[in-house]
Amino acid sequence: MIKHENVKNGVIFPAGEKNEAFSQFFVGQSYLKTLIADPKVSVGVGNVTFEPGCRNNWHVHRNGFQLLLVTGGEGWYQEEGKPAQFLQAGDVIITHDGVKHWHGAAKDSWFEHIAITAGTPEWLEPVTDEEYQKLT
Repeated sequence: MIKHENVKNGVIFPAGEKNEAFSQFFVGQSYLKTLIADPKVSVGVGNVTFEPGCRNNWHVHRNGFQLLLVTGGEGWYQEEGKPAQFLQAGDVIITHDGVKHWHGAAKDSWFEHIAITAGTPEWLEPVTDEEYQKLT
């Protein structure tokens, strides 16, 4: 059974289009709706929606940070060397400069968050199926 199917249409903001520009950095399908992309503002803001099982690669933010505001569904966030954190609507994640991490949907749930990002992402290796399947 797939949970939180209402998320695929966007909970607060629209889900956006298929995230083709970053698809090589995701396992599974994600969708992106850019909310703020103003060159006079030092952060980007986007609504990211993940199909069940979708997650992004390990990555770091250089000379910046990332804030995740979970708006719907169920998902995961993990920093390197730490246990994964289960996420649901209302959770807030702060990722500091240079911290290796990943985030994405639970296996059986759609997932959505607002990402507020400063700096430059450095995309790394995918989260392996073996690592991901261990999450419950």
